[in-house]
Amino acid sequence: MIFMIPSELFLCSLFIFFIPCLSSGADTLAVNHYLSGDATLVSLAGNFEMGFFRPGESPNYYIGIWYKKKVTSNPPTIVWVANRNTPVSDRFSSKLKIIDGNLVLLDKSNSQMWSTNMISTPSSSALVVLHDDGNLVLRSGSSPPIWQSFDHPTHTFLPGGKLGYDNRTSKKQVITSWRSREDPAEGPFSLEIDENELQYVIKWNKSVQYWTSGPWNGRIFSKVPEMNLNYIYNFSFFSNENEIYFTYSLYDPSIISRLIIDVSGQIQQQTWLESQKQWNIFWSQPRTQCEVYAICGSFGTCRETQLPFCNCLPGFKPRSESDWSHGNFFGGCVRKLSIHNKLEENLGFITSYVPVRLLSLFLENGTPLVDEPRCRRSCLDDHSCDAYSFTSKICRLWNSENLNKISLVFVSDDANSVPLNIKVSSSDLPTNPAKLNTKVLVAGIVSGFFGLVFLCSIGLIFYKKVKRRGSRDENQGNLELQFDDSATNVRYLVDPGILSAEDRKGIVVPFFEFKTILSVTQNFSLANKLGQGGFGPVYKGMLPGGTEIAVKRLSSQSGQGLKEFKNEVVLIAKLQHRNLVRLVGYSMKDHEMILLYEYMPNKSLDRFIFDRTLCMCLDWAIRFDIIMGIARGLLYLHQDSRLRIIHRDLKTSNVLLDEEMNPKISDFGLAKIVKGRETEASTGRVIGTYGYMSPEYALDGLFSVKSDVFSFGVVVLEIMSGKRNTGYYHNQQAFSLISYAWGLWKDKTPLDLLDPALAESCNSIEVLRCMIIGLLCIQEDPQDRPTMMDVVLMLGTDIESLPDPKEPAFVSKTRLHSLPSSSSKSEINQLTITDLEGR
Repeated sequence: MIFMIPSELFLCSLFIFFIPCLSSGADTLAVNHYLSGDATLVSLAGNFEMGFFRPGESPNYYIGIWYKKKVTSNPPTIVWVANRNTPVSDRFSSKLKIIDGNLVLLDKSNSQMWSTNMISTPSSSALVVLHDDGNLVLRSGSSPPIWQSFDHPTHTFLPGGKLGYDNRTSKKQVITSWRSREDPAEGPFSLEIDENELQYVIKWNKSVQYWTSGPWNGRIFSKVPEMNLNYIYNFSFFSNENEIYFTYSLYDPSIISRLIIDVSGQIQQQTWLESQKQWNIFWSQPRTQCEVYAICGSFGTCRETQLPFCNCLPGFKPRSESDWSHGNFFGGCVRKLSIHNKLEENLGFITSYVPVRLLSLFLENGTPLVDEPRCRRSCLDDHSCDAYSFTSKICRLWNSENLNKISLVFVSDDANSVPLNIKVSSSDLPTNPAKLNTKVLVAGIVSGFFGLVFLCSIGLIFYKKVKRRGSRDENQGNLELQFDDSATNVRYLVDPGILSAEDRKGIVVPFFEFKTILSVTQNFSLANKLGQGGFGPVYKGMLPGGTEIAVKRLSSQSGQGLKEFKNEVVLIAKLQHRNLVRLVGYSMKDHEMILLYEYMPNKSLDRFIFDRTLCMCLDWAIRFDIIMGIARGLLYLHQDSRLRIIHRDLKTSNVLLDEEMNPKISDFGLAKIVKGRETEASTGRVIGTYGYMSPEYALDGLFSVKSDVFSFGVVVLEIMSGKRNTGYYHNQQAFSLISYAWGLWKDKTPLDLLDPALAESCNSIEVLRCMIIGLLCIQEDPQDRPTMMDVVLMLGTDIESLPDPKEPAFVSKTRLHSLPSSSSKSEINQLTITDLEGR
């Protein structure tokens, strides 16, 4: 029997037979088509692309989704991986296709390497579509999605996705780190929801919980203050009988942002800096790398002040050199040589430290002992003992098995850590106590004699230099000072090539010996502690001459490292202005970094204005003088000092108050020098304090003197209102103090911003003038903002001559009111100014 085939059906069948592989550019994969080789899917607007990729130098291939149009990174930024644990070796012989209604990846032998595993019935109308939000959707015709990648994230949480828990199926979305930069297989770190506590947790090995977000409080997770930046992100948390989940979006669609769990064990909110062609870490948790559990593995040391931050203890080496070279440290370290057969005299101990927060993991077993020497002896006598700890008169012995099981992270000694003593060969100790033979001893005596003569000569020269320099420091009384190589090294830190040869001759503030610091602070006693900041604690000290000082001890966990420390020493030593804090000296010892300032008895400005009791000490006249003083200090930095300096971290907590309430700008750790008459620059990493950052700096890494102007505007509004910019305002009708103030301005009720504590003391004209200036400083376009010279002049100008402020940056995209976007001058002049009555 002969069947007649219609010509149209014949041509269609012929097309499918000869061209089954999809050509690049389509956003849809249909039945009987497949992806292979270099073919890709591209979303409709070109935002995302999907296909085979190979990470770095890896020989393996994976199916993944990456940014295409708006993020031009090289290599591409991967946001999702299908077969992360089952790679293929050849992309041209592998196929991604729809089989029986499922999306399936087949290798060269047609073995199934990955599948959506949702349905098992044939569906001729099944389609796979890559959407412009990065979501890959499998559906049958126009029905709801059968499967979507947003429900199965890998290491990236994109805007519009969900991260939650399904009460009906008891399944949750989890994002898991890559194993290394070149291996997208599941790593040890994961972020998931704790459905019972309504918070998110980061886990190590899906078992040890080492970070929590805190519960949802109605607008943010309590331990993630960065979420107060909701003028950029729209956060939503849903909880009902069916599901619990968190999602987010961006008010400005031009901003490219993603949340990832990095191979480092941190969750990072990143934004794409188009000007720098790179990703910027907008915020991260845990804040410091050494807080990540087991980040350096067993017998590894973690220090924030060095790169790489993980190193092996003396006598140990990386378990895998290849992993360490790719930034994968959690495999830890192993001994170079066994010590179990060595004689006791050839053994010793090196001390490292373990965070107190991990104490609960090893409190179960231990032997009560009177003193540590007995504990040490127990470990020496036990050949299986690799380490011992002695805390609260409890001796605990450790072997490789339980150390590996716990995977301790060792950190430098501080108040939040306890010692752990590691058994090593005596040759690995800092100084070898082994006995020297006679020849070595004689050679040592001879060489020591000549060395002593040489050192005496050097010492004589050094003494003369110190004596000459010491004449400039007579005001220090009998205090013992020492200028050493660290003072010479510091001067080269800040932007090499910008400082002139004259500037680099030396630092004009003295170097203090560490033992002197201990003496003036009484060994950093709690009685002398003034406060605690993100950088570390501050202590009060008393120099021998009776001068009070503030001693800032940088914490190894602060994120402010050696660069920021030296930056501050060089910069502040060269600045002299009544509204800038004066640096008295500095000290460095091992990883200790210490700055000595003039003592400010009234501490910081934020301590007063945000406290409902202390704020009564600052009437309007004092607050206006503080605003004027800050403005003059910034003007000096931007225009009048020898170096043009951008502070980059101006905020109320960085404004200190002396005994007469005069403001002094402090903390120059993040400050930048710009050359000559230049007023702007760019950076690949945005650092500073959220809530005070200008939009061009926070989102694009561009900073300028106008960035400081923006921060000044925020500070002015905070001083006037007694409210924080990142606070909670007016029943959620405003996302920040900025948007709240702008709403009042549009409503022509600007005086409602005023702190009620100022009701009786305020000068209404000055209040209105300061509000207008504050709004001018926080305008979105940097070109619209005044310079600090303009600000100082405007603070003494009639309000009639002030320009109209334009809409500020970071105002909610949902307008608070339906009034025009700005008030005209005539409207400003028609405002009725009266003496405020107490409310």
